[in-house]
Amino acid sequence: MGLSERKEVVAPRTASSEQLEQEEERRKLRRLQIMMNMVMSVIGQDPGLTVEEAAELAANAKRAALAMFPDKEFAYDILYKPRLQRLMAERFHLQ
Repeated sequence: MGLSERKEVVAPRTASSEQLEQEEERRKLRRLQIMMNMVMSVIGQDPGLTVEEAAELAANAKRAALAMFPDKEFAYDILYKPRLQRLMAERFHLQ
């Protein structure tokens, strides 16, 4: 039997629980990035948005982020909080 005639049977690969967890983690991270980009776009671009509404958007975004990643408040505070504060200061001329 030649190589062209021989067919190999390959068992389907099953994803390990670790791989599934990593995939879910990547999905949640991407969802968080999209959410934060949307919040920042609304704060930066909506002409009718008040400072109170913007602050509420930022607070809700933090709550949603911590619901996805409960043990990552410190990471949120060093990654997203300064960006939101800077955007709010620029947009609403805050000190």
